[in-house]
Amino acid sequence: MEYRFCPRCGGKLGWEKIKPIEPERLVCRSCEFIFYLDPKVVAGTLFTIDRSVVLLRRGVEPAMGKWVFPGGYVDRGESVEEAAIRETKEESQLEVKLNSLLGVYSYPRSPNVIVVYTAEVTGGELAAGDESLEAGRFAPDEIPWEELGFSSTRDALNDYIRLYLK
Repeated sequence: MEYRFCPRCGGKLGWEKIKPIEPERLVCRSCEFIFYLDPKVVAGTLFTIDRSVVLLRRGVEPAMGKWVFPGGYVDRGESVEEAAIRETKEESQLEVKLNSLLGVYSYPRSPNVIVVYTAEVTGGELAAGDESLEAGRFAPDEIPWEELGFSSTRDALNDYIRLYLK
């Protein structure tokens, strides 16, 4: 979503660098109100079944048809950990227990902060959920690197393989 008008006075918003060490911010050209764009928190999991990493082929935009780990937005009123467990169940039909924090991934100009946990399966049968076209299991040397949906998918997978599957 692109914001064009100030929520305070209705004036036009524009990108400005307020301080040299800070990123550009949306500022009202009339009243100088600084419109902070809060990041959205995404929670996800990486885990294996028989040493094969579970990935899902997205059935929705963005990155429709690309492979990602189970994850999604944290809802107001739930913890990041609860969201990771819920999203994994919704997208893969699997119940998981979180083991540890794998990493936090963020990128300039991206509205998302992605928090990824390692997990282990505690129940369910792997199947694509409503927002996935397909659920797959990949040995580390079979991961479809050219078909991954996001930079965070690639970066988290690299970390997971380096730390847990070498």
